[in-house]
Amino acid sequence: MYLHIAFAFLLFLALERILELRLAARNAARMRKSGAVEVGATQMRIFYALHSGFFLSLLSEIWYAKSAFHSLSIPFLLLFACAQWLRLWSILTLGDRWNVRVFVTPLEKPVTRGPYRYIRHPNYLAVTLEFISFPLIFHAYFTAVVFSLLNFAILRRRIALEETAWLQWTEYGEIMATRKRGFFWKKTL
Repeated sequence: MYLHIAFAFLLFLALERILELRLAARNAARMRKSGAVEVGATQMRIFYALHSGFFLSLLSEIWYAKSAFHSLSIPFLLLFACAQWLRLWSILTLGDRWNVRVFVTPLEKPVTRGPYRYIRHPNYLAVTLEFISFPLIFHAYFTAVVFSLLNFAILRRRIALEETAWLQWTEYGEIMATRKRGFFWKKTL
């Protein structure tokens, strides 16, 4: 029974990612038409590999460990639910500007409402929390540690690339200077 629940959660997360990729493709086409510039396109293969590896590792670890859901799973389930809420809030706030790719429209002002009032990259924070919490719901410790560290390393590079582009083409530095990058990241631009 426990494996059925775990696989249902995995299926939910996989379907969510597929829907997000479709939304991102639609938004990308619209942004390109409006003059947006994509930066870091070559990094997308790394992101796809990371997320695919995360799912495969998680699937394998859950299948072979067959650990039971118990009271230690509950805090991680709640953290995962909070991460999902933050992710959805971020996507809805950005609307048709949201994407898995990095696009910058020259002279466009960054979004400063919703979760972006508080931090510069709430979606990345949500993904980081998902990479930590989701495997720990099912006691997949290897996946939680290894993929959280990989995700953190990749996000550091991606955020630097994204912010460099925003600083170059917009008023990002002035507008976002008072906000932290994320919960654990420093403020400095």
